[in-house]
Amino acid sequence: MGGLAAAPAALAALDEVRFGVPPWPGVTVKTEVAAQLMEAMGYETRQRELAVSVILEGLTRGDIDVYLGGWYPVQTDMVEPLIENGEVEKLVSNIQGANSGLVVPRYVYDAGVTSVADLDRYKKRFGGEIQGIEAGTGINTAVLEAIDNDLAGLGDWRLRESSTSAMLAQAEQKMNDEEWVTFVGWEPHWMNVSFDLAYLEDADDAGIAAIESTVWTVVPASLADEYPALHRFLSQFTVDIEDQNEWVHGYSFEDRPADEVASDWIGAHLDTVAGWLEGVEAKDGTPAIDAVKAAYE
Repeated sequence: MGGLAAAPAALAALDEVRFGVPPWPGVTVKTEVAAQLMEAMGYETRQRELAVSVILEGLTRGDIDVYLGGWYPVQTDMVEPLIENGEVEKLVSNIQGANSGLVVPRYVYDAGVTSVADLDRYKKRFGGEIQGIEAGTGINTAVLEAIDNDLAGLGDWRLRESSTSAMLAQAEQKMNDEEWVTFVGWEPHWMNVSFDLAYLEDADDAGIAAIESTVWTVVPASLADEYPALHRFLSQFTVDIEDQNEWVHGYSFEDRPADEVASDWIGAHLDTVAGWLEGVEAKDGTPAIDAVKAAYE
């Protein structure tokens, strides 16, 4: 990897930093934070809302430069082959200790549905349906594989794929009526604050419940050599779950624009930002943190 002295010239050749963004609130605001910092450093950015599979393909083709939502283990089978082929780099774990899987309302959990293995016993109560998020995402794939392989008796169940917002609206309506529903849940997310939920334990190695997750930054394998300053910034861009909870709450629960949530947070947390930008130069060769402070103080 080239030295930091080469960073300004290398980054100057990058006309636009392109982020691939799945339609998930956490990744949306996290990407906005990173993009605003890069813009303060003097670079153009563009955020493209795409399905995960399209984002990963874009990383290999040079159409996408940064993906901040590499959710493991549910995306492991999607990302690892690209790493083995030398096409992408799993740069840094930007979120650690997150959970994802199937959730039920607390009243359903208290009624005896504490594991994926309990679902089929109450198939009629659930309508034989699991509420999912966007097609092509790792957790949906895990659910579909469990159905295809008849794990935990789910062989004759159906996954209803939709947008995250539509899934949560449907789930909220059912919970308001105290109907039984199971759907894809994860943290950090405002759903864990707004709804009284319980995460189901796994069964039959179905791989779709109570998954301890890590979220990775995924970039093209060539990024380190071609744009070392960008690579360094992204390698240091790690987010506390508490901060991401705050971002998602502001964006999704309070319904504030992502750019406003990001801007307000950056201005109030310049000490954290300074750690992300340690040793990183702005486009004009000055310390990146100075450029950011000038923009936000």
